[in-house]
Amino acid sequence: MTPTNIVNDTTNYDSETCPLLRTSNAHNAEAQIAEKTKSTPLPKAQLAALCAVRIVEPIAFTQLFPYVNEFMSDLHLTDDPSKIGFYSGLVESVFAISQLCSIYQWANISDVIGRRPVIFFGIIGLAVTTLMFGLSKSLASVLVARCLGGLFSGNIAVIHSVLGEITDSTNQMVALPIYGLTWPIGSIIGPLIGGTFSHPASKYPEVLGYQFLKDYPYFLPCFIAFVIAIIGVFLGSIFLEETLPSKRNGKKSSSSNAGTVGDYTTTALILSEKPLSVSKLLSIPIVSALALSGFMLSYLGTSFDVVFVLFCYSPIESGGLTFSASQIGYSLAIAGAIGAAIQLCIMSYLLRTFDSAKMYNFCMALWPYTFLVLPILNLIARAGLDETTGELGTTIVALLWVGIAFVLMLSKVACLAYPLSMVLTKENAPNAASLGRSNGIVQFAMCFARSFAPFVVSALFAISVEYNLLGGHLWVAIMVTVSFLGITISRKVE
Repeated sequence: MTPTNIVNDTTNYDSETCPLLRTSNAHNAEAQIAEKTKSTPLPKAQLAALCAVRIVEPIAFTQLFPYVNEFMSDLHLTDDPSKIGFYSGLVESVFAISQLCSIYQWANISDVIGRRPVIFFGIIGLAVTTLMFGLSKSLASVLVARCLGGLFSGNIAVIHSVLGEITDSTNQMVALPIYGLTWPIGSIIGPLIGGTFSHPASKYPEVLGYQFLKDYPYFLPCFIAFVIAIIGVFLGSIFLEETLPSKRNGKKSSSSNAGTVGDYTTTALILSEKPLSVSKLLSIPIVSALALSGFMLSYLGTSFDVVFVLFCYSPIESGGLTFSASQIGYSLAIAGAIGAAIQLCIMSYLLRTFDSAKMYNFCMALWPYTFLVLPILNLIARAGLDETTGELGTTIVALLWVGIAFVLMLSKVACLAYPLSMVLTKENAPNAASLGRSNGIVQFAMCFARSFAPFVVSALFAISVEYNLLGGHLWVAIMVTVSFLGITISRKVE
C-alpha cells in the first residue's frame, strides 16, 4: 500500500468510523476561524474626535482654490493673464515646501511629548495663518502667510499615526473609509466657502456691503475657515485622548479596544519597543518603495488639483474653460462629493475584498487618462463657442459639466491611493514604535513632491499656451509621461 493510500484510508476511517472526532475537529476549526475573524470593537468616540480634527486642514487648504488666481490678478502682479498661474503655483508651492520642512520634525516631537499637543498646536497655527492670508495685500504677505501655514500643517503624519494607534487590522476596513471621508467632505465645504464668500461686498451688498469686506475681499472665507478650525480644536481637546503608548502609562483608554490597547502585556511590549532610525527604515524595501511611490502619487495628485483650477480659470482660447470663481468652487465641490461617495459606499467593501497593494497599483494606473480628458473638454468648448456672443450653447455647457464630473470621478478613484498608502504603511511598519516615523517618511516624500509640483505644472501650462507648443497642450503630454513613470515605480509596492 502506497503512502497516499494510507493517508486516504486513515482519512476515510476518521470520517466514517469516528464521527465524534470529525465533529470535534469541525467545531475546533470553526472556533479558530471565528477567533481569527472576530473584529475588534471600533473606538467610535476617538474616531469621531479624530475626524473633527482632520477635517480642518482640507477646509482651510481648499477654500482658497476657487479664488487664488483671481487674488493674484487683484494684486496686479502681471498684465498677462496666462502668467497668473506662475504666481498661484508659487503660493501653493511655498505652503508645501514649508510643510515638507516641518513634517518629520512634528512626527519626532509627537513621539516624545505625545500626539495631542502637536495636533492642537498645529491646527491653531493653521487657523491664525489662514486669517493672515485673508488680510494680505501684497505677494510678500501672501507668501509669508502660506509659509507659516505650511509649517503648522506638518502634523499630518501625526494625525495618521493616531488612526493607526486606535485601530488594528480587524477594524481598519471600517475606520479607514470613515476617516477618509474627512478630506472629500472638507474639499466640498472648502471650495463652496471660497467660491461663495470671496468678494462678499459685491455679491451680497445688502447684507455684507461693509467697507472692510470691500478692502479685504478674501477675508470672509478665511475667517469662516478659522472658526471651523477653532471648533475642531475645541471638540478634539474634549474627546480626543492621547494614543502614544509611552504617554498612556499602561492605563486602559476608555475608548480603546479590549484585548489590544487595554491589555497590560501588549502595552508593556509596545513600551519596550524602540523606533528604528530613518536609515534603517529606508533600508526596508517596502518602506522605501512606499516613499518613492508616494512621491509620484503626490506629484500627480497635486499637479492635477492645481492644473484643473488653472484650466477652468483660463480663457477657452488659451486652452481652458473661462469659469468664474463660483463655477470653479462648484466644480471642486462636485469633486469632493464624488470622493465622499466613493469613501462611503465602496471603500470598506474594497478593503475587505481586494489586496491593498493591487488596489494601490490600479489607482496609480488611472492618472494618465485623468490628464488626457482635460484637453478634450477644451476642444468641446471651442467647438461650441459662439464667435459673435462669446457664449457657449446650453447643450455644450451640459456636455462640459458631464465631462467635468467624469474627469473628477477618475481623479478621485485615483486618489484612493492616498488612504491605501496609509494602510500599507501601517501594515509594513517594522514595529508599533516606528509607525510615527514610517508615516513621517512617506508623508515627507509626498510633501516634497507637493513643494514643487504646483509651480512646475503651472509653468508648464503657461509656457505651453504662450508658445502654442503641441497646440498649447505640451503640458498634457509631459504629465501623461510622468504618470506612466509613476505606474512603473508603484509596481514595486507588493
